[in-house]
Amino acid sequence: MAAPDVFRISDDEVIDEIKLSEYISKNDALVSTRYKKLQDAYEGRYEIFNLPKKAKWKPDVRIAVNFAKYITDTMNGFFIGIPIKVSSQDKKVNEYINYLDQYNDQDDNNAELAKIMKQYGRGYEMYYVDEMGNIGITYLDPMEAFMVYDESILMRPRYFVRTYKDKNGIRHGSISNEVSIRYFDIDGGLKFRDEEDIHGFDGVPAAEYVENEERQGLYETILSINDAYNKVISEKANDVDYFADAYLKILGAKLNNDDINFIRDNRIMNFDGEDGDKIIAEFLSKPSADTTQENLLDRLERLMFLISMVANINDKNFGADSGIALKYKLQSMSNLGKTEERKFTSGMNRRYKLIFSNPVSGMKKDDWIKIEYQFTRNFPANLLEESEIAGNLSGITSQETQLKVISVVNNVKEEMERIKKESEIDTDGYEVNRHGILGKKAAAVDNGNGEG
Repeated sequence: MAAPDVFRISDDEVIDEIKLSEYISKNDALVSTRYKKLQDAYEGRYEIFNLPKKAKWKPDVRIAVNFAKYITDTMNGFFIGIPIKVSSQDKKVNEYINYLDQYNDQDDNNAELAKIMKQYGRGYEMYYVDEMGNIGITYLDPMEAFMVYDESILMRPRYFVRTYKDKNGIRHGSISNEVSIRYFDIDGGLKFRDEEDIHGFDGVPAAEYVENEERQGLYETILSINDAYNKVISEKANDVDYFADAYLKILGAKLNNDDINFIRDNRIMNFDGEDGDKIIAEFLSKPSADTTQENLLDRLERLMFLISMVANINDKNFGADSGIALKYKLQSMSNLGKTEERKFTSGMNRRYKLIFSNPVSGMKKDDWIKIEYQFTRNFPANLLEESEIAGNLSGITSQETQLKVISVVNNVKEEMERIKKESEIDTDGYEVNRHGILGKKAAAVDNGNGEG
């Protein structure tokens, strides 16, 4: 079931200027009511700064703790801090993938796209042929682009729309279908331009990447808790100002303005007279709610990490564990990562399927099926533990499976090739590899003394 803010169109409909204006207006409404709020949260613009100002004589400290950014960047580093390894057993396909990804700086693109998914619940990738005749890949957020699907259960992309403003503030855009790209201007009404380009891809040249089926951002459900946290910690700071500027109460002595100014400036009081022992001088203070505030702050903080399912890795107790205990603490993040991995894989399948369909790529249309993806969670590495596990697998699993356990091995197949090249036979018939002399060749001839 699609999210309620997914745009659909029937098979017999074609988007004209009026229909396109309607879709853009719907997306603009999402930008103003939802996406802008999510962007503001990530960039530290919280509701605490928009609350009515207090009276001038009251402390009015405004503090915002940006949990949205912390949760997003922490999860993004865990999910894609180690770049996705894209490869193929087909040498020609593998070489083209490496060239394409390097040409487009795809590791950085993937990381930014994954961050956009966590911010807004969705992100987009657009494909084009650049002025050098190479295929280009760029990412977009839903504040500037959207996809229109058909009404079938398969949700086939029908149109991709992108808008932007020029230096004069005039809005322009493009709309792509399965064959071509048309351009338009929005200045007193939407108007298509005369030019239309054939894009060369076998389908709408864009892909939507979703964080989850509901297209919900990673921190979207905790914004109200974050606002409450900001309000409590701001009031706590106000209380510090209240105590710093507490009123001094003096009973039993009449002070003139000069006396008051002297006490304020020099912080000295000296009262004489027979009734001096009856004079009371003390500060007025309101009841302290420090314990209540601290308990509430702790509760709100725990709830934010609990609901977002992202671990607070800066907690003082977090780093005390290692190995399997640490992985248990990161289990919820790992579960989120698995969901995102499936969604990201779906987007990348569409990416390479479209790119390979364009003759510019020089690939066969079905070559995208040969591509393999390897995601690596950015767990804290314990190399000693990993090497022990790999060693214990000797004789039980293949060498390839053993090497996959060790996080410092970036490419298992390349590592196996290196091991193979390092192996050599010395002149005395001993096989030598990176572990040292293993023993004589099995084919060695018996020397007559029972030694082979």
